[in-house]
Amino acid sequence: MPHESRIPLTRNDPNAPFKLDTRALSRQPGSSREEHLTVLAPENFGVEMVGVPEGAAIELDLRLEAVLEGVLVTGTATVPLKGECSRCLDPIASTFEADFQELYVYDDTRSGGNADDDELRLEGDLIDLEPVLRDAVVLALPLSPLCRDDCPGLCPDCGARLADVEPGHRHDVADPRWAALRDLAGDNAPAAPDRGNGSSGTRDSSDREGKQEG
Repeated sequence: MPHESRIPLTRNDPNAPFKLDTRALSRQPGSSREEHLTVLAPENFGVEMVGVPEGAAIELDLRLEAVLEGVLVTGTATVPLKGECSRCLDPIASTFEADFQELYVYDDTRSGGNADDDELRLEGDLIDLEPVLRDAVVLALPLSPLCRDDCPGLCPDCGARLADVEPGHRHDVADPRWAALRDLAGDNAPAAPDRGNGSSGTRDSSDREGKQEG
């Protein structure tokens, strides 16, 4: 069973809640501690459409083990997620678990010529879990989350949720390009002849009779 608060969070910096004190390990290779901790999520802990709300409780189950080079941290983070479905835009609320493992190298240990630029180091006896948690949680989140795998999304014409409407939901929408052509044809159509009083027909007959007499 985990030993509660045997590796407490440092209280020296309230702006760094993910920093842990490893002095209990005494830098003795093979010594280890298991802890269950609760920390509050920082801001921007997610992707555009889903993430961990700022201030939400993150549950951490950790194992810290001293090795020759530093402290090996293995753990699981259980986080609450909130967001919206990328198809129907309904709200999403769920719980997500992320596993992680990272070696923190002692700050006074020389890594040699093969040192990794991304190598994490202890700050004295402190380790900062935030970058490891961000990689474990944020990089695992879907960029296009769904409320369910077969979510049909929204009707492109009326915006209704297709999961709520009757089967075969559709709209008979005329192509606006054809409507524009009909309007154009109506503006340029020839005017109908004026046959209201018949005067035009009488005048034409008289002209023809005069030409025949001449």
